[in-house]
Amino acid sequence: MKKILPLVFALVTFASCQSRDGDFTIFSPEEDLTLGKQMAAAIDADPENYPILEPAKHPELYKHLEGIRDKILASDDLFHRDDFSWQLRVIENDTIYNAFCTPGGYIYVYTGLIRYVESEDELAGIIGHEIAHGDLRHGTDQMTKTYGLKVVMGLLTGTDGELLTTLGINLLGLKFSRADEEEADEYAVKYLSDTDYNPKAFAGFFERMEKEGGSMGPLQFLSTHPNPENRVKKINDFWVLEGSKEGADHQKSFKQLVSLLPDNTTF
Repeated sequence: MKKILPLVFALVTFASCQSRDGDFTIFSPEEDLTLGKQMAAAIDADPENYPILEPAKHPELYKHLEGIRDKILASDDLFHRDDFSWQLRVIENDTIYNAFCTPGGYIYVYTGLIRYVESEDELAGIIGHEIAHGDLRHGTDQMTKTYGLKVVMGLLTGTDGELLTTLGINLLGLKFSRADEEEADEYAVKYLSDTDYNPKAFAGFFERMEKEGGSMGPLQFLSTHPNPENRVKKINDFWVLEGSKEGADHQKSFKQLVSLLPDNTTF
């Protein structure tokens, strides 16, 4: 009987942490937020690998990007809009075409990605995709699958929060599952269908990255966000299901955004 009790406790705890999107995770939303806050602090403390542009020195750039973020967060398709941070930070590196979102909704976008996209609608789709990873809690789900239920439960119920944070940081360089990628694409389309952005525009970003991958240098986005089968077609299918909404013209706004990037980004 004594051997069975820990297993029963684990299963009860696991079942009690069903997320609002229907997935199961041993993390509560509050634990996602705490882990994300710790990861954000670790990222801030590592300017060599994560050279963050200070919001106080680039207020207009942040105002523009936070405007994109806020349009997305206004969607009624989010599960944890009011639970998570949704803090946005820009990493100054033009050689990396990437973005990521930690558990708890801490969003990071590289200057290289902003320069690579061809429209504000594409960028909004990618930011929406990252918000979906955070909102659907893919990060902590991935952590549980990668390190094992027993290890993660031990860290959650123990005192070694620093190790848990380190494991979370390490996951930033690992792949999401293709199922998680498809779900993040689907919800990005849902979110953007509630905005004035073109919900399917970011499909073009994936098309270009695949075609130009051999000559583009580091492709961190595709290395951590593997392409589901028929990704572009599925994005278009999601768009049709959401009502085939077209976006407004953001060309002028996008040119202004790019002009706000610093001239001394790293190469």
